[in-house]
Amino acid sequence: MEGKRIPQANVGNKLDKKRKKRYKQPWILHFMVLPAAIMVFIFSYIPMSGILMAFQDYKPALGFFNSEWVGLKHFRYMWENDYFLQITWNTLFFACTKIVMNLIIPFVFALLLNEVRKMALKRTIQTLVYLPHFLSWVTLSGILIDILAQTGIVNQFLVSVFGIKPIFFLGDGSWFRFTIIASDVWKEFGFNTIIFLAALSGINPALYEAAEVDGAGRWKQTMYITIPALIPIGIVIATLALGNVLNANFDQIFNLYSPLIYQQGDIIDTFVYREGLLSGQFSFATAVNLFKSVISLILIVISYRLAYRFAGYRIF
Repeated sequence: MEGKRIPQANVGNKLDKKRKKRYKQPWILHFMVLPAAIMVFIFSYIPMSGILMAFQDYKPALGFFNSEWVGLKHFRYMWENDYFLQITWNTLFFACTKIVMNLIIPFVFALLLNEVRKMALKRTIQTLVYLPHFLSWVTLSGILIDILAQTGIVNQFLVSVFGIKPIFFLGDGSWFRFTIIASDVWKEFGFNTIIFLAALSGINPALYEAAEVDGAGRWKQTMYITIPALIPIGIVIATLALGNVLNANFDQIFNLYSPLIYQQGDIIDTFVYREGLLSGQFSFATAVNLFKSVISLILIVISYRLAYRFAGYRIF
């Protein structure tokens, strides 16, 4: 007995109804996201109209529509400016060094903390190293300026114990770079450590038990079980950090630097701030920031591609 053939149109209508039903079910979730979407549109997309200033000789009194169009004039000046190359190098140096150090140190610290058997001690250490992450750079900068001053606690200790001259941590270019990197790692490595510890908690305990039965000690268990399990999340963190390679942390450097170390400490963001808001060179500052934004967008796309290819990580 032959079954009745279902018309193709009916099948299509049923599929459309199912899709509509699936979309309507989480409508409350879409409604919850709506305020955030509106805020992003207002504060992130509407201000993008200011990109026009990069191609104009912008005058606030004339506005966008009456200011003179100059094409790529500001971009040509940017590339001909030797100081722009210097701040680009400073930005890359700070950002790349921070990325590497904020990957290696949390990785090693998570391995060491994982070996602590007393849970109370482990939780205490974890809380102490994570605490600086919650402090703003405005607060931390004030603390660092006090303790790293030539009459601060650190220099007093160096003079009294080692008998050396006070070090100008925030006024000498080489020491300023070291201070920036060290303070950033101190502030952020606790947060990255938690990411690695979360990955460690997902390792199957049966692997350690099997390795112990086979005679493997803690060192070999770490080398052949723990470290391989952490490598994928390390790849994800490293690749996603590529998108921020031109973001050397404006808040930190702005609150710590001074004209004494502009040559070694100035970055793209602080340069844009001074040129745009302090000097009134709105068009040139917009051109520099647009260049940085385009390169950052390209790096973000590349980093997500790499994260998906090598670690299977994806957002969408």
